[in-house]
Amino acid sequence: MEINMRFSNDMDDEYEKLFRRLNPPRVVIDNEACKNATVIRVDSANKHGKLLEVVQVLTDLNLIITKAYISSDGGWFMDVFNVTDQDGKKVIDEAILDIITKSLGTESCFTSSIRSFGVKQSVDHTAIELTGGDRPGLLSEVSAVLTHLKCNVLNAEVWTHNMRAAAVMQVTDEETGSAIIDPEKLSRIKELLCNVLKGSNKSRGAKTVVSHGVTHIERRLHQMMFADRDYERASNDELNEKQRPNVSVVNWHEKDYSVITIRSKDRAKLLFDTVCTLTDMEYVVFHANIDAEGPEAHQEYYIKHVDGSPVKSEAERQRIIQCLEAAIERRVSEGLKLELCTVDRIGLLSDVTRIFRENSLTVTRAEVATRAGKAVNTFYVSDSSGYPVDAKTIDSIRQAIGRTILKVTGSPEDLKPASQESPTRFLFGGLFKSRSFVNFGLVKSYS
Repeated sequence: MEINMRFSNDMDDEYEKLFRRLNPPRVVIDNEACKNATVIRVDSANKHGKLLEVVQVLTDLNLIITKAYISSDGGWFMDVFNVTDQDGKKVIDEAILDIITKSLGTESCFTSSIRSFGVKQSVDHTAIELTGGDRPGLLSEVSAVLTHLKCNVLNAEVWTHNMRAAAVMQVTDEETGSAIIDPEKLSRIKELLCNVLKGSNKSRGAKTVVSHGVTHIERRLHQMMFADRDYERASNDELNEKQRPNVSVVNWHEKDYSVITIRSKDRAKLLFDTVCTLTDMEYVVFHANIDAEGPEAHQEYYIKHVDGSPVKSEAERQRIIQCLEAAIERRVSEGLKLELCTVDRIGLLSDVTRIFRENSLTVTRAEVATRAGKAVNTFYVSDSSGYPVDAKTIDSIRQAIGRTILKVTGSPEDLKPASQESPTRFLFGGLFKSRSFVNFGLVKSYS
């Protein structure tokens, strides 16, 4: 019986592959049809996750989706996207247009399913995935442990939401400059990082996973926070309802669909975040209309579960609402935005985040990247006590790190110089002039 089922599944897979080869995807890019945007139409054989695959390619190319019409009823998938570049202009870069055509068109049938341009195909690093309770100074403690264990952070992204934190970090061995392969060292990394994540709060678990596989960082963060149930809110959660996206779910009985309507403030990657969550929750989008041309985005999805049924209970309806709210809120940029650009070196992330921690700032979101030997990092920080970030605190941090290295790009827009030189400047002033790691004693307790 088991052999027959396996044979049947293999036949289904082969039939699906043959169907796709006989009906290859077709991509049409039109810069004349719309006055303010490039129109991209994708027609292909339908499969679960196809919509996410298309949206992910467009998002990873840093394109802004201003409008979209989606239809995938039956065995065929037809999408139309209006997109612009980051400056709100039509996409005319031939290299980007060529990538879109190859990634979503005929050639996509014969290449790996991983077509994201935020993912390195060569596995020259070790991926560390972390989930646990959020608290002030957590990123500082995590990066200090990695530095202590002689790990260099190449790329990382950290999200916090609803008192939970998740991070995906790509690291290399300081000595070899490549992936960490020593089993004892990998075990030590997992043990120490798990202890940091647990902290003093044992009520909810912490998780550390180490792998050498290729992964899409933002995709994994959504999956990790969803699995960690960050969408569950405490009964006394009194967050202003106006700050939350407006999500409704109703059943359209005549057509046997459930209709999801989302209204929220527009921002980059909004469509990717919602489609990620619907896919992870195993819902199929049959039709959708997206309008994000103004400051507010309107999304409408006609869905069924993969088993073919619409939403069947009030509990399921509430769970969809909570999960979509969480998906949108995870990337909301709370706090002051700081951008750092300098020559990369071992321990840089540890040093920077420790300075934040010493100045009572907590990191609510972070993007860490290494490009051609340069560290290009973005931090969203807030005051640990909940008060607005003090301009003098930011000024002393910028003096310590270097005004040309660390720039403020968020509110408050006009930071006045401190009235007097901060002692912090002398404590950390030489830190970034040296390429060697300075041990401040932060990791003594871990050894």
